[in-house]
Amino acid sequence: MGRVFGWYEEAMRLFKRAPAIWCTLGFITVAAELVLNFVPGIGVALAKVIVPVIECGMLLGAAAVDRGEPLQVRVAVAVFAARPAALAAIVVSALLIFGVEAWTAYSVAGVNLLENGDGEPSLTAGALASVFAAGTLVSLPVMFVPFAALFEGASFTRAFATSARGFAMNVLPLLIFGALALVLVLIGLLSFGCGLIAVFPLLTAASYAAWKDIYAAATPP
Repeated sequence: MGRVFGWYEEAMRLFKRAPAIWCTLGFITVAAELVLNFVPGIGVALAKVIVPVIECGMLLGAAAVDRGEPLQVRVAVAVFAARPAALAAIVVSALLIFGVEAWTAYSVAGVNLLENGDGEPSLTAGALASVFAAGTLVSLPVMFVPFAALFEGASFTRAFATSARGFAMNVLPLLIFGALALVLVLIGLLSFGCGLIAVFPLLTAASYAAWKDIYAAATPP
């Protein structure tokens, strides 16, 4: 379990190589979420399909930095060119997480996230923390789906099976990883969301380090 902190240490090492570009990628992710949420009717649902693909671009960025290559802003859209099966795995895993968050928000506060979004005033601080806690918990079994789909060329079902197996063999370390991630996200929210610009890239890099460690994976080409 002590290796969890090593994952975050490795994430900081990757982050410090190109902090400005990392924050630019974080800004693109946050901005895409905000802009899409304003689209009438289908905005929130659209964001939950598009933003996870944008966010996964940072996984390609982490691999590039790990190879000693320069981090480029264009990775924000690079995953849209991935295989259909990989895109489907990424989107479905993200929708599973959002489904649990939406159910939690409705159960705890009677809020429909498809209409209100995560940042509406109708969600109290406690309810918002509950939503993110539920989302973090359910995200752990599918945490490695994008890695299997993008870096290993796994099929849709194989990506989920690979991720679930990694979680099952490392439940306690990944629970600690998720708890630390939740704390960082809440800190980012306390800064009116501005801190998320750095938090999202850091968490992506940490998940990349966790994937390499747990699966004994080589740096992806």
